[in-house]
Amino acid sequence: MIAFLDVDYRDPGAVAAGVLAHDWADPAPAAEVVAFIPEVAEYVPGEFYRRELPCLLTVLDRCPTAPDVIVVDGYAWLGPDRPGLGARLHEALAGRVPVVGVGKTAFQSAGAVAVPVLRGSSRQPLWVTAVGLDLAVAAEVVRTMHGPHRIPTLLRRVDRVARAATPARSV
Repeated sequence: MIAFLDVDYRDPGAVAAGVLAHDWADPAPAAEVVAFIPEVAEYVPGEFYRRELPCLLTVLDRCPTAPDVIVVDGYAWLGPDRPGLGARLHEALAGRVPVVGVGKTAFQSAGAVAVPVLRGSSRQPLWVTAVGLDLAVAAEVVRTMHGPHRIPTLLRRVDRVARAATPARSV
């Protein structure tokens, strides 16, 4: 099972969403999970993971099946020796689950550890990083995911699920 995760911040709190799929090329999710987090840490530049990681762990706890791999909206690595959200999540899960990071914007210091992936007719790449999974494999599976546009269908879906969820629906 592949878990695609995203967080939408509210005032107050946040909604964390998970979209689960059996295969990278699936056009639709096998399941969706949401969790309302009433309080989140303040954003601190360079330490985004402190805000996002607890939200991701909460939604993972609600998944009906433990994922074999996780995809996060962001970077696994911010540089050769600089862990990003994905590496922090991998560490929090005791290294048991590979994590693929898909960044939508270039992060300058990640150039040495991120593979640009062009999808559809877009000239703007996605930036793929990974921990616990070969980077070339991670880039290829992101490239071949379902959807004709730059953002794969399931990544677009998890973003929409997080944005559309309300606390009453996600508790």
